[in-house]
Amino acid sequence: MLHIDLPSRTEIEQIAAYRGTPAVSLYLRTTPVTQDAQADRIELKNLLKTAVAQLAAAGVDKRRVWPIEAAVNAIIDDDAFWAVQANSLAIFVTDERVRTFRLPNQLVNTVEVSDRFHIKPLLRSVSFPHHAYVLVIGVGAVRLLEVSADLPPHAVAVPGLPRDFSNALGRRSHVTKDAPGHSGEAASEYALLSRYARVVDQALRGILKGENAPLFVAATEPMASIFRNASSYPHVATQVIAGAANETPDHVLADAARRALDEIYAAEVARLAALFATREKEGRASTDVAQAARAATYGAVDTLLVDMDNTVSGTVDEASGAVSFDAAPDAVNYGVVDEIARRVLQSGGRVVAARKADIPRQADLAAILRYPV
Repeated sequence: MLHIDLPSRTEIEQIAAYRGTPAVSLYLRTTPVTQDAQADRIELKNLLKTAVAQLAAAGVDKRRVWPIEAAVNAIIDDDAFWAVQANSLAIFVTDERVRTFRLPNQLVNTVEVSDRFHIKPLLRSVSFPHHAYVLVIGVGAVRLLEVSADLPPHAVAVPGLPRDFSNALGRRSHVTKDAPGHSGEAASEYALLSRYARVVDQALRGILKGENAPLFVAATEPMASIFRNASSYPHVATQVIAGAANETPDHVLADAARRALDEIYAAEVARLAALFATREKEGRASTDVAQAARAATYGAVDTLLVDMDNTVSGTVDEASGAVSFDAAPDAVNYGVVDEIARRVLQSGGRVVAARKADIPRQADLAAILRYPV
């Protein structure tokens, strides 16, 4: 099971708005397999050494560096923390505070030291879904599975979830009629299955509260449509895993969910690429970093696609958006594209962290503008 701490929009905005030296951002690819986590701890120690070296080269007072070392070393030494991981770990640390997020996507190991945090890889976790839930529901049984990209499906224990239709409603069949004169809800098949769906939905609320992963329904009709209509969860997927789900092995359901996740990702990438092409003809789109920086500074970027893995080092002028590029990262400069993303967020725009292959022209970024700049 993946143990995920997804950042909220408010948390992302707080991290993006931080200014102060030193600010250290560490991204580490991790394994959710506890017995294999020792290698991740060693790699985090190496990333910390790189960060400390950059701070020393920049002349940062050792009294401000020591708390950063202590905070990260405390994480490295915490056995309980490493027992519950996901696919990547993000750490944002200053000499006063440390924040961690366990993320579902696989990130590149990264060290960034500056007067602001590096947020692009973090945005990947909220750009597209990386894990999903599958509700397997039929008259004879109901269960919830969690599906990730590279682990076997995991059965989720849901307090209050009924075993089946009979357990939920206290009756043997969804087609039998109530006795003549019995008051209450009509005993049509649709009404009974709707009552069943509402009981299941109520039990799921505690588990899915605060989640944004898709929930796929694995069921035959009409049960699939009835549950999707009754569900209070805002991220029920339009795709249904059809068939006699109660008799389908979990690994088959998981494979179907992964294919559906890929379809969701591909459809959104294609939509953004088509929008970029349309806006470019109108002078309202660009893959030029310098132009995107100016547009972001003026609040003109509506949607920004960024390469989540690559870092373009330099600085961006606070007032004009003019870009100065550097050959290598240090404790003074920062990721230029990361700074552009920060400004887009601050002006209410959307930032999508993607792989380079999914960005128009495989550029470092692609900006879709509100108006020409």
